[in-house]
Formats: sequence, structure tokens, C-alpha cells
Amino acid sequence: MLKLTPKRQESRPRYPVPGQVITNTVELDSAYTQAVLGVNDGNLRVLDNQIDADFFARGHQVRITGPGHEVARAVKVLEELESIARRGHVISPESVKHAVSIVTVEAPQSVTEVLASDIVSRRGRTIRPKTLGQKEYVDAIDENTIVFGLGPAGSGKTYLAVAKAVQALQAKQVSRIILTRPAVEAGEKLGFLPGTLNDKIDPYLRPLYDALRDMLDPEMIPKLMEAGVIEVAPLAYMRGRTLNDAFVILDEAQNTTAAQMKMFLTRLGFGAQMVVTGDITQVDLPTGQKSGLRLVRNILRGVDDIYFAELSSSDVVRHALVGHIVDAYETYEEKQQS
Repeated sequence: MLKLTPKRQESRPRYPVPGQVITNTVELDSAYTQAVLGVNDGNLRVLDNQIDADFFARGHQVRITGPGHEVARAVKVLEELESIARRGHVISPESVKHAVSIVTVEAPQSVTEVLASDIVSRRGRTIRPKTLGQKEYVDAIDENTIVFGLGPAGSGKTYLAVAKAVQALQAKQVSRIILTRPAVEAGEKLGFLPGTLNDKIDPYLRPLYDALRDMLDPEMIPKLMEAGVIEVAPLAYMRGRTLNDAFVILDEAQNTTAAQMKMFLTRLGFGAQMVVTGDITQVDLPTGQKSGLRLVRNILRGVDDIYFAELSSSDVVRHALVGHIVDAYETYEEKQQS
């Protein structure tokens, strides 16, 4: 039996939203109760911290007391978590946090639809969207030929794009994957790095290699690259080419110029799909050069079969502090501009 201590009375009313305080009981399937509540009810404790209601667990029953809208939200979250458990997915405290963020009072979403949408799996590890914003981004890739994934560091824009590329390759929807990034420091700083040109640009492309290794057997990647099935190259190598039957990803697109962005987009060939990712708050171009990613939003927004997915700090799935850091910088920059 678990009785969570009622939340401490603060200067504001305990239940600030007008409405009757109610009690509701959720009966979980005994076969999935532990999976939902977590080890030592750890998942329920997270839920208690995330929702403005009080929880009392005994056996496979969870009694929830609070304002009606919060109780309804908690019930929905528990039902969705049980649905996920029925599919055989492990529910972690982070999963609970993501579930709460997805189920809003105004428009409760299907947590199962979001958190159980598998993209690719390897050696027991499955890659799937973890937030509503990420699910909308993944769906947009399925439904459009060109998708722009815009968002802060850690929001999954590049990682999920690579996962969708691997999925398309495995399903034989495309015959190759092309991953590219601009090397914005292709002058003096690269010159100081040892080795050939490929050795010099390798650090810029390393994040793409890392993502691939999470989704494919590492020993397979060199073979696929040698066969031309996977290509990882700097953006300059795309000039003059037509990319047919390929899943093409342009990463760090905020560091493209307007001319480079146009050059890349016009490489699109038959049977090809493109995903362009970037964070317009982290432009590293020399002073005076405009970001092609910023400009293309104004040029192509509204064009059929092109979609702009806007991810935010709420979609950051790295350490929880990353989201707070992103928000703090955004607040600071807004103050500087005002």
C-alpha cells in the first residue's frame, strides 16, 4: 500500500482552478500494475509530482483526489501507461513525464500513439518519438517530400531524421541514405587539423556517424558506405548532383548561406525525400552572412509537400537541465532585443 503525502499547503489555494474537488479510482490490470506504477511505486511518485492531485495506491487500485480536470488528466495518463505496458514497452519515470506533457487538459492526446510509435529497433533498443512535437515531426516526414525540422539542441530533430532514413532504407522505400552538413569553418581552422581533407571534415560529420551507429550494426556501416548505400559528406560535395531514390538529410542547416540552401534543395531527384534540420539560434556563419535556413522559412512556407516542424524546449529529451538552459537563453535574448 502506498499513500503519498498530500502536497504542502502554499500561499495560493491548494486547487487554484475553480471546480469541485473529486475522487476517482483507477483499477489497473493486475498483470501490468507493477509496470505502470514502477519499482517501489517510483512511476507513481513522478506522476504525483507532475499533476496537482493526491494519489493513494493499494494493490492494483489507485485513488486520485483533486480538482476534476486534474483527476481526469491523471486517469487518462494511467490508462495510457497501462496501454503502453500491454504492448510490452518498459515504462520509466521519464516516460511518465513525457506522458503527462502529452495529455493536456484542453486536448488529451493518445500517449500510446506517441510513445509506442516504433521507428527502428536494434539489439533490444527501440527508437521512437518521446514527445507530441517529435511525433508530429515524424508524421510530417511520412507525409511530405521535404521537411524542415527546426528546434533547439536535444530536441531530436537530427536523430529522428536519421532513424526515419534507416527505416526507409530497410523498407526498400529508398536505395540509399545521404547525410550532409556544411563545414562552416572550411578555411583556417580546418587547415590546422591533421590529415587529408576527409580527415579534416570528419569532426563535422561525427554526430551523423554516431546516430547511425545507434541504429545499425557498426560493422555493417563501412560495408554500406563502401557500396554507396550510405554516404556521409560535406555539403559542398552535393553541388552538380541529382539525388534520385535517396533519403537525404541536411544537418546544421542554420550554417548554410542562402545560395547553399537553394543549391541543396534543387538536388532533389525522383523518388527522393529530404529532411533539413537546424537551430536558427545557433548560427556560426561569419558576420554579415545571412542564414539560408532563416531565409527559406519565408520563401517556402505554404508550398505544397513542404513542411516546417517547429520543435521547442518541451521536446528536449536530453538531461532535464538542457530544456531549462534553452528557455533561459531564449528569455535572455528576448530581453536583449526589447
